[in-house]
Parts: sequence; C-alpha cells; structure tokens
Amino acid sequence: MKKLNGLTEIYKFFRTYNKPIYFVSASPFNILGLGQLVPTLRYINYFDCFDGVHHRVFTPKDRGSPEFTSLEDVVNYLIEHPETNSFMDKQGKGGHMLAVMFDEKTEKLAKEKGIKIAMPPHSLRNHLDSKIVTTQIANEAGVASVPNVLGRAESYEELMTLAKSGKLGKDLVVQTPYGDSGKTTFFIASEKDWDANAKNMVDQELKVMKRIDPRCGTVEAVATKHGTIVGPILSELVGHKELTPFKGGWSGNEGFINILEPAQRTKLERMVRKFGERLYKEGYKGTFCIDYLIDKNDGRMYLGELNPRISGASPITNLMTQKYGGVPLLMFHLLEHMGIDYEINVRDIQKRWRDFDTWSQVIFKHTGDDVRILNQVPRSGIWRTNENNDVELVRRTADWSNVSSMDEAFFLRILGPGEYIYKGADMGVLLVRGHMQSPSDKLTPRAKNWVSAMRSQFQSSSIDNEVCPTVYDDEILNKVF
Repeated sequence: MKKLNGLTEIYKFFRTYNKPIYFVSASPFNILGLGQLVPTLRYINYFDCFDGVHHRVFTPKDRGSPEFTSLEDVVNYLIEHPETNSFMDKQGKGGHMLAVMFDEKTEKLAKEKGIKIAMPPHSLRNHLDSKIVTTQIANEAGVASVPNVLGRAESYEELMTLAKSGKLGKDLVVQTPYGDSGKTTFFIASEKDWDANAKNMVDQELKVMKRIDPRCGTVEAVATKHGTIVGPILSELVGHKELTPFKGGWSGNEGFINILEPAQRTKLERMVRKFGERLYKEGYKGTFCIDYLIDKNDGRMYLGELNPRISGASPITNLMTQKYGGVPLLMFHLLEHMGIDYEINVRDIQKRWRDFDTWSQVIFKHTGDDVRILNQVPRSGIWRTNENNDVELVRRTADWSNVSSMDEAFFLRILGPGEYIYKGADMGVLLVRGHMQSPSDKLTPRAKNWVSAMRSQFQSSSIDNEVCPTVYDDEILNKVF
C-alpha cells in the first residue's frame, strides 16, 4: 500500500477500510467516539451499556454466571464465547483488535482467529506497567520523579531506614509495582499506618516517596515513528469520597486551556515527548498515559506513573482531539499497529487542539465496603438538571459529544440491574461541559449536585436479603421515548 501523506489521505484510508476492528472489553467506555471516523469499528462488550440502542455494540445474550478475577478474564471469555465467534464470522475474516487489558491467552486466541492485536505485546506492557520499572526508565530518560528510593521493607523500622537513605522524611507515600485507581498507594505517616497496610507491602518491591502536596493531572500521548504526539493536558479528580472509596483513587478528569501556565505546559509536553521516545526505543509504540504531579509548595513538576495502554483518560482525550482538532489521538495508535506507512507533521497535528472548551468526566464507583445487587440504574444518554437540582433523562444517544449546555450531561451506565457492586466497582461515567473541581481540588457545588442526583437514580439491595431485580420503569420510558 502506498504511503499516506497527511490527514486527508489518512481519513480516506479509515473511511474505506473494509476489515473489522474490534474493541473487546467489559464496556465501550475507553474508546467512545472513535467509530465516527472508523466505520468498521465494533465494540464487543460484556455489559450492554446502551441496552441495544448502540448499533455497533455486541454483547452475548447468554452470558451465564462466569467468575472473573480480572479484566483479562472478561476479554478472554468474550473472545471464546460461541455468540462472539458467530458475530465475528459475519464481519469477515481477519482484522484487528483493541483492548485495555489482555494476556498471553488473549494473544493465543486472537492468533488462532487470524486477528492481529493492535497493541504492544503483553510481556512488554506488563514489564513497563511496573511502577518500579517506570521510575527506572524515567531516570534514564532524564524525567524527574518525586524524590524516592526503591527497595523492600518487612517492618516499619526497615521502611524508615529506606526513607532515611533518601532523605525523604517520615511522612511517606508508598507504592507497590502494580495496581490502579489508588488501590496500591499507601500513605504512611506512623507505625499505625504501616500496621494497617503492611500485608499489602511486605514481600514486594516498593517505591517509597517523600509526601508532597500535589496538583494531580494526566496527559495521554502516542509514541509513533514520527515522534511522540502529546494530547491535551488534563487535571485529575482524586480521592473524592463521594466518588471513590480509595484515598488516592482516581475518579475523573478535567480538560481546560489554562490548566497550566504556558511555561509549565511546554515543560510537561517536553517531558512526555522524552518519555515517549524512550518507550519507542524499548519497542513500545502507540497510546500511553502519563500521570504528572506538581508540588504546590515549590511548583516542581514530577512524573507520577505510566499507564502503558488505552486508559481512563482516553475517552475525554479522544473527544477533545476529535471535536476541536478533527482527529482522535487513538487514530495514530491504529496506524502504528496496522503497519500503515504514513507521513505527518507532529507539530502541526498538536496545534490543531491548542484551543478547546472545558470538559469534565466523573467516574462513579461503589463507595461502600459491602457487596450489593443493583435493582435499578440510570439509562445511558443525555440527562438534564432542573431548578430543583433533580435530573431527568431527555434522550437516548450513543454520542456523548452531544452535550449542548451546562445543565446537560451524558451518562454512561456500566453496570445494569441484577449486577453486583463491591468496593471500588465502576458503576457509571458522567461527561459534562465546564468544571467539576475547584482550584482548591474540591468538588464544586454543581458537581456535588450532579453526583448526588445521579446516585439517587441507583437502587440496590444487600445480598443478604432475598432480591428480585427490577427492570426499568416502562411508564417513564414511554414518556421519554
């Protein structure tokens, strides 16, 4: 195939591409909107978040009662399902597959079906996913991390010895190599804190950091043969008790122009490009996500962690790069992994999304310690608030960029009636225009109203009680549709 020169030829390539591209995951959340420019994209999901409305979403009808221990289990279950095999056969042979998480079994199953996984190999991703390895690579690339030492500790005294060797003080943040949404980040300021979390830290390699008061953010990028393309810089919603049970847990993002001063933005973009170039030398190409930290006391900027995958920041990043720049960032990821020869000017591409409106995404997790069963959940679509801060569903839609005003929001429900929720389980995502977090990192009154109103749409019961899951209220559906 001849080289694609510039965006016009790239658009035409995807518009006329006739092989299927699958996104296999629990839900379609991570790459919503990409299908507008990639007509052969199909979502193969365990949860039908759109209840049959989204024509590109396929969910097996007979799901049984499988027990999953990871997202990889979900992906493999879907690929092996007879209904999925029948669906894929109808799409034609071959094609490519995207996934947030996968393992060696996934790679084997895809190869047997003649499908190429359009992602870096699992072994490389798993290697880079370690917070310890990320820190080491950052050091090699000249990218600063929060002052830290790496090592092991079997007791509080050994932890203090490690901290002393790095002059980190006694108020520490400790991370184990793997984990997400704050589940393996521990704040240790006393022996009591150590005792409460020791079982999660002993026998593991540790990253022990000086505790700073940070502004947290994230930026998604794509490592390509032409250099690293850096997406819009986002802030993070972290640890809000209304949204997550984890103190350091991620619960959403905001994207707005003046998130950083111009000099800071330039510095961060350079840092991400340096890191991306180092990843490319490791053999990693495509989408990755960098969390950054800015010390509120002295303004110093640090690498937080690396997510070597399509991430939770991907949806809002792709929305902004497509809506304001005309091209979703993930499109370049596909070009790299489909083996397409193409030519672009990275600087010109990045200029396309220099200006954009403010958007926020908020992740709803189950904040309780108990396991419950959902009886009623809000539908996916456009919701609106009224003068009493109540909410109503105004229209079903699969396009979450159709939010047109500050009193509207798009809600994507993840779990449906009859599904179980447990501590930290993702229940849904809310996309709104404007800010949801104040400059002091608190939820705004508007955000609290939206969170409270949408949570009131969920009804659940303890699994200790006899439960008969309910369906959606037909009278309300008839009124709305």
